[in-house]
Amino acid sequence: MAPVPPGIRLLVSFNRDQWYRALTFILTFLLYTSFHLSRKPISIVKSELHRNCSSASELASVALGRSGGREAPLPSLHTDNECGWKPFDKSNYKQLLGAMDYSFLCAYAIGMYLSGIIGERLPIRLYLTVGMLASGLFTCLFGLGYIYNIHSLGFYIFVQVANGLVQTTGWPSVVTCIGNWFGKGRRGLIMGLWNSHTSVGNILGSLIAGYWVSSNWGLSFIIPGLIIAAMGVICFLFLIERKYLFCLMCPLSTLMQSYDTELLLPRDSVCVPAQPVVVVKSESEPSAISFMGALRIPGVVEFSLCLLFAKLVSYTFLFWLPLYITKAAHLDAKRAGDLSTLFDVGGIVGGILAGLISDKLGKRATTCAVMLLLAAPTLYGFSMISQFGLGPTVGMLLVSGALVNGPYALITTAVSADLGTHKSLKGNSRALSTVTAIIDGTGSVGAALGPLLAGLLSAGGWDQVFYMLMTADFLALLVRSYFVSSFE
Repeated sequence: MAPVPPGIRLLVSFNRDQWYRALTFILTFLLYTSFHLSRKPISIVKSELHRNCSSASELASVALGRSGGREAPLPSLHTDNECGWKPFDKSNYKQLLGAMDYSFLCAYAIGMYLSGIIGERLPIRLYLTVGMLASGLFTCLFGLGYIYNIHSLGFYIFVQVANGLVQTTGWPSVVTCIGNWFGKGRRGLIMGLWNSHTSVGNILGSLIAGYWVSSNWGLSFIIPGLIIAAMGVICFLFLIERKYLFCLMCPLSTLMQSYDTELLLPRDSVCVPAQPVVVVKSESEPSAISFMGALRIPGVVEFSLCLLFAKLVSYTFLFWLPLYITKAAHLDAKRAGDLSTLFDVGGIVGGILAGLISDKLGKRATTCAVMLLLAAPTLYGFSMISQFGLGPTVGMLLVSGALVNGPYALITTAVSADLGTHKSLKGNSRALSTVTAIIDGTGSVGAALGPLLAGLLSAGGWDQVFYMLMTADFLALLVRSYFVSSFE
């Protein structure tokens, strides 16, 4: 009889609990990757919604002169001669684009407070599935605005608000799932690795949106919308939201009773008859925590305020970085979108380093403080160096991404999970979704303000935007230093 291959021995050496942990880690990673993948296209498409209109105006003047004063024919809606997409072709385009960002993020911030409370009381798998399907629908609707020549600002605002509300189902759900499966040991490193889904989603969203942005920007939204909807179906089919004890047929251990391939592929069934899944629950399962009860957990309010300023900086980069690169480096929309992914590459490294260092030192708040302290001068350096060419810009994008996203990633993952399983809860695990939603919801208030302020301030020059970002980083550091010292 042939021996079992070494790879198969390795696979079956893991117990069922380890397999479910791995499945939950990978699946929730992919699920939230699709959320960020669907949020990124708007930042890529901005430079296409409003192009440089000066050259178009000159061409129109020449055409008018050649026509002897008669009005020249208007170009088609889908030609490359237009200077923008109505209503974003006016001089106040930055304010209109900022209003769209604000609509999404404000709805997201408000909905997040409700989402955590609802998520504690509904099956997470079903709640997350419905949210992802709805998000796919609204993301596709934005892209259909191009297909059907929709030029109503109200339509795009409505889609952004609706999408912001349904996307709040994502974060509390996936953090609750990952928190249910992984304990506090090495939580910082594990969640630092896991939280790279944010940057991976941003990178994939940039590349997908950038591929169609110049030819058919509607597909820049439709394709990500279809992807998140498809991931919603996968969520429904495979997500295991917490540690259940299953009575499954054919456990892997029975397959290794003899080291031969015939037992791995038996001719006669050796499995027990199919049995229903048995879920073992505690007789006295604790009730979900209230909103006010979650606020009373030590550290929740303090870290929420810290995240407000940290997320303001991160989301301003998320929504405005490609447009800034387009204007500062004089690149087209696709190249600027591709270059902006380096900020997210740095964010992956920063999130992992923040988790690893906080695990080693046992000081999550201190780790956040050091990275925030370094981030502010780095932002100033980025605003200066980005004027000197592509090479220096690449390096500063990586460094800035690491320092900006490191504290943001640590607070929204490991810190939120620590607080959601705080010792004051006395073992009640049904607070994690609410705590996560409160922290991320407060952070989303900053995420809504950042892009809005960027749209207003950029009219007076991009330097003012960077001063605003540096101020926000210092305020986050101040909140952490003044309020959170008792956390460690």
